[in-house]
Amino acid sequence: MDTHDPKSVTVWLARAVAYVAYVYVLVTQFILAQGFILLLLGANPDTDYVQWAYRSLDRAMEPFRGIFPPVEFNGTAVLDPSILFAMFIYGLLILLIRALLDWLTVRLRRIERLNAADQAAAAIPAASTMPPAVAPAAAPGASPSSAPGTDADVTPGA
Repeated sequence: MDTHDPKSVTVWLARAVAYVAYVYVLVTQFILAQGFILLLLGANPDTDYVQWAYRSLDRAMEPFRGIFPPVEFNGTAVLDPSILFAMFIYGLLILLIRALLDWLTVRLRRIERLNAADQAAAAIPAASTMPPAVAPAAAPGASPSSAPGTDADVTPGA
């Protein structure tokens, strides 16, 4: 982004915001997958790591909590379909943000290409104001018809 065109700055900022959202949703997806596996395998909730993972899972699951009832196995293992549903929704969100990023990238490249073409077009008139090139002069004493590249070089019938 070598120009400060308002369109390119706007598209560049929109891409930056989209990348932040993309990373956030990817991290959330990882937390959901991790929490699902820990619950399914019946991880010990007394360990610090599992406590942190469950707290993070609770924040990510806030909009989806209670959609489906959890299924318990052997007292410690839990299958929570709400987590799977959340992973599906966040996965769709990842696809949408990725499509937005691709569209913004194409738009930014198009703007940059148009700016480069405008700059090149602006440079051409500046070059045309230069005086025309002068043809090389013939050697002193030579006739103009004997200059190289003239018809005098071609002999008839040859």
